[in-house]
Amino acid sequence: MHEESELVTGEAVVLDLHVAKLASRALAMALDVLVQFALLFGAFMVLAITLPGIDEALGVAILLVLLVLVMVGYPVVFETLSRGRSLGKLAVGLRVVRVDGGPIRFRHALVRGLAGFIVDFWTLGLFGAVAVIVSLCSSDGRRVGDFLAGTLVVRERVPQSAGYPAIAMPPGLEGWAAQLDLTRLPDDLALASRQFLGRFGQLRPEASHALGWSLAEQVGNALGTPVPPGVPPWAFLAAVLAERRNRDHARAFPAYQAFGPGQPPAPGYPAQPHPGWPAQPAPGPGYMAQPRFEAPPPPPPAAGSATAPAPENPFTPPS
Repeated sequence: MHEESELVTGEAVVLDLHVAKLASRALAMALDVLVQFALLFGAFMVLAITLPGIDEALGVAILLVLLVLVMVGYPVVFETLSRGRSLGKLAVGLRVVRVDGGPIRFRHALVRGLAGFIVDFWTLGLFGAVAVIVSLCSSDGRRVGDFLAGTLVVRERVPQSAGYPAIAMPPGLEGWAAQLDLTRLPDDLALASRQFLGRFGQLRPEASHALGWSLAEQVGNALGTPVPPGVPPWAFLAAVLAERRNRDHARAFPAYQAFGPGQPPAPGYPAQPHPGWPAQPAPGPGYMAQPRFEAPPPPPPAAGSATAPAPENPFTPPS
């Protein structure tokens, strides 16, 4: 049983985000507090060693500045640089996102950090009591800082059983996708594309068309390549995600490349082709531009029979 938050984007598309429960958020917060206390203890030790005879008022002022910098600056810096993940959230598998599913920026992290220090946890938060009460009263488990910043904490590590079916490579796009530089594709944009393809059949035609082109343009800008002419946006996204998955499998299973796209070899399957098998051709320009195995041509129609017209769109939309 997975808690999901139905959030509506600007294109009137509902996103299913797996909301982080209170237990996982508390564990991530405890890890972050340990790191913050370790930083404060280290800073106090450095001050005690370097400034042994410091004035008491000056010492208190320095300690207050260090306290604010660590308790506020730590989550703000980490969540800004890592797109919503502090060390505790990274260890537990959580991420802070905007309510529309997009990545947070500095202003979101700053509002969450200030609200967490003043309202949710320390100054007025009664050591986290306010954050716990507000989270329990919210259907999405959001605390005061999340409401003020317009953010939400979601789970990144979702079991595959709760995900969508595997994406297949559209025919004819294998060679084109093999030339892409997918290292520039952000994870949040790939996740948004994956959710769009998983719910393609549930969207209205006008909504799927608008959102598909929007995501395709964002992915194309990130990769530095436009959508190929005649290719629908969902096929473009499916080719990019399928190639990304195939490369991940190839890195995890070295024998994967010897068998081409598909599932990785089962345990015990030979890692290298049999010596008697014909050698695979070396990839080159245009290689795999068409599917590797082509079906034989259909038999000619009988005399007097009507010939069915060829389909205009060779791509089959995902169901």
